[in-house]
Amino acid sequence: MNRRHFIGTAITGSILAKNNIVFAKPANEMKISVFSKTLHWIPDYNKLAETVAGIGFDGIDLTVRPDGHVLPEKVADDLPKVVEACKKANISVPMIVTNILEANPISELVLKTASSLGIKHYRMGWYGFDVKKDILTQVATFEEKMRGVAALNKKYNISGEYQNHAGLFLGATIWDLEPILKKINSPLLGCQYDVHHATHESETSWEIGFRIIEPYIKSIAVKDFRRVLKDDKLVKEGCPLGQGVVNYSKYLSLLKQYNVSVPITMHFEYKLGGAENGAKNITIDPKEVTTAMKKDLTVFKGWLKDTGL
Repeated sequence: MNRRHFIGTAITGSILAKNNIVFAKPANEMKISVFSKTLHWIPDYNKLAETVAGIGFDGIDLTVRPDGHVLPEKVADDLPKVVEACKKANISVPMIVTNILEANPISELVLKTASSLGIKHYRMGWYGFDVKKDILTQVATFEEKMRGVAALNKKYNISGEYQNHAGLFLGATIWDLEPILKKINSPLLGCQYDVHHATHESETSWEIGFRIIEPYIKSIAVKDFRRVLKDDKLVKEGCPLGQGVVNYSKYLSLLKQYNVSVPITMHFEYKLGGAENGAKNITIDPKEVTTAMKKDLTVFKGWLKDTGL
């Protein structure tokens, strides 16, 4: 029995309190879903599920947010339709992507509906910093909002996960996010770790951030990027897996070292006729999109197998 499985299933409450959380996931949770943003050009839920199943994914990481596959205000009506379509296609909806940043009626409706359908994970929105205001005061405000979210998570038994998105956001550098998760100390509030964004923020020291946030990782996002010259400036450009600067060999070895076994969401942020940006109408043959997805999925599955994950 590995460390995560033991902690997640056998440790007593008193020991959990002493060690400040680390509520682990069992080893069979490492299933691969696709972030449905890249498939917004498929509005029909049955066709969406059939397409995802045909590519070879285990499930859909569904957008339940403004301009998503399911609108938050229509979640009670539409999310059950997606889940049913996925059941027919022999895949699942293990996770959703939301813009939830605080406890409010819409957030509660989304979480209540998702939980009732057996969905166990969701990604939160991002807290953005106003650089004209005191940063630490904003961190404290974000912490209070997350406490409210954690209370909703507990009420509906669903895990809320904050992505370490690069830029002027809470969690981009990891150091500001970890203390919040440690203080709130909830088994249902954690991080959706994104090694792509971690690499972009700190290409040479992202590993330190990973080791810090590792106890709170509840899901992971997979994608790649490279740096190219445009107008005499070095800029970030999405690319297929294995063609960029993300050190997946090192990253996967760390996942294995720490026995991290959590749901995976695969993202596609390179040029795919607008699909990469969530376009409802794309400018290339749909087969080009699904072929690219299948290629990246095959590559990643091969890496997992080679790493022993």
